[in-house]
Amino acid sequence: MPLRIEDYAIIGDTHTAALVGRDGSIDWLCLPRFDSPSTFGALLGTEDNGRWLVAPSDPGATSSRAYVADTFVLVTRWVTPTGEVEVTDLMPHGDRRADVIRRVRGISGSVVMHVDLRIRFGYSDALPWIRQIPEKGGPTLVAIAGPDAVVVRGPALTASEHSHTTEFTVEAGKTVNMTLTWYPAHRAAPARLPVAARIRTTTKWWQGWASASQPSAVYAGPVRRSLLVLRALTHEDTGGIVAAATTSLPEQFGGERNWDYRYVWLRDASLTLHVLLDHGFIEEADAWRNWLLRAIAGDPADVQIMYGLSGERRLEEWTVGSLPGYDGAGPVRAGNGAYTQFQGDVFGEVMIALQAARVTGKHESDFSWPLQRSLMSFVEENWKRADNGIWEIRGPKKQFTHSKVMLWAAFDCAVRAVRDFGLDGPVARWESIRDEIGGEIEAKGFDRNRNTYTQYFGGSGVDASLLQLAQVGYIAADDPRMLGTVAAIERELLEGGLLLRYRTETGVDGLPAGENPFLACSFWLVEQYARSGRLSDATVLMDRLVGFANDVGLLSEEYDIEHGRQAGNTPQALTHLALVRAADAIAAAGATDLTVPAIS
Repeated sequence: MPLRIEDYAIIGDTHTAALVGRDGSIDWLCLPRFDSPSTFGALLGTEDNGRWLVAPSDPGATSSRAYVADTFVLVTRWVTPTGEVEVTDLMPHGDRRADVIRRVRGISGSVVMHVDLRIRFGYSDALPWIRQIPEKGGPTLVAIAGPDAVVVRGPALTASEHSHTTEFTVEAGKTVNMTLTWYPAHRAAPARLPVAARIRTTTKWWQGWASASQPSAVYAGPVRRSLLVLRALTHEDTGGIVAAATTSLPEQFGGERNWDYRYVWLRDASLTLHVLLDHGFIEEADAWRNWLLRAIAGDPADVQIMYGLSGERRLEEWTVGSLPGYDGAGPVRAGNGAYTQFQGDVFGEVMIALQAARVTGKHESDFSWPLQRSLMSFVEENWKRADNGIWEIRGPKKQFTHSKVMLWAAFDCAVRAVRDFGLDGPVARWESIRDEIGGEIEAKGFDRNRNTYTQYFGGSGVDASLLQLAQVGYIAADDPRMLGTVAAIERELLEGGLLLRYRTETGVDGLPAGENPFLACSFWLVEQYARSGRLSDATVLMDRLVGFANDVGLLSEEYDIEHGRQAGNTPQALTHLALVRAADAIAAAGATDLTVPAIS
């Protein structure tokens, strides 16, 4: 049985990421990219689905862990009756190759360490051919299956029933290095890594990146770690940010709400651009803008809500039968069928992000503004369409109020591009359509009897996405209509003090009812509280939310209040984005004396 989701930390090289458990086992790793098939898949099954355990042999050993400050270099300290050791785990950055380093260093006394390596390529569907080969520098193991190969270097391993194990003793002051390197099976194994040098350069790179950020006035530790998470989830070569490092971690334990989040959503890309600009990452924001422009280039009718890391368009969803699922929660999915959906809100999010870039001084190129004009031409013809909404509803399409507001925002940004920045466009027509959309929203998406906006036109329920109406400037945060909407959201969607996205029992999403509160939505509520004068409520909720982060500052998609545990894919970009925005809103509201313990 896998550990709790919060018991995992990530290490990464900005091309992929591994999940390392408190027990010293790497239970999830896809090589060489985030969206590659897994090499270690125990997270979604058992150890026989692939893992790499490095831990003391003593079952009573205890551990504590932390990242080296402002990095994803993970240091776990193990204490046993006979001594103490540190295990340093990282994926080195900058080599343009896929490596994992695991360094064991003796602190005091002596400790017997146990290694259990089980390599399973192709989502545990391919048991590799493994052989020991002679190599200058020490024992070497090579595993090959189909297109994939890894070379493992370190203490000699003994084969036993499809696993390779060993034990070795580490004394105070002594160091044992282990490395694993992926490479295409048709090529020769890469050379050995200079382990100490790669630890130093990787630490320096992460800390150098973090030092460029503009510090947050409040919740500085959680904000800094969240920004680092966003960087860790960003593919260095393409600029695409995956929504999470995992697939199929359940939103409802034991249920079927298990989705693959290892792709790039335009929504997340746009929100990331905003956050990076707000915190001083101008170059990264420019790379993000370029990714967005490349992704949406072409016929606007072909714009998708999500893409692969390099802009791949076909993300067919299929069931991975070789993995049983996290604690049996199936099916495990690869790909995401929502890529074919029409979600009108993404046009607004893209235009808002590109408007933010203009405000910070990014000039439009001969390519970027014509592309935006082309997008707006498409939106002019399609804004009246029903869609699947922000939550990728798999039931019947509807006229979702949030989607209409984001389409309103798309036209508003286009108008401001002309009015404020002198760009060329049919501004009078855009203003007219913007106002027409606003009229539709007020006439069909606002319930005057209850003084609240509704989830969709003609509906009676509410949706947490309505909190974004004030965020995008459609309405003031303290407008009576917005305050009425917040009150309705509090009445209908708060569960244990946290927000659900919507009521799944209505059947609107076409799936069985049941879901845990969605953390990003609760951070949106913090932002709304702060912007509408409820600063005390904002800080109380914010304190609780950041308290759900695990010991190394990571948050997943949802939180199971009943059992006090994280749920859904992890670490979740949207959650960490919303955390940063919430902290910024609290700071803007005048809070200056909040202190939260820094997270390394």
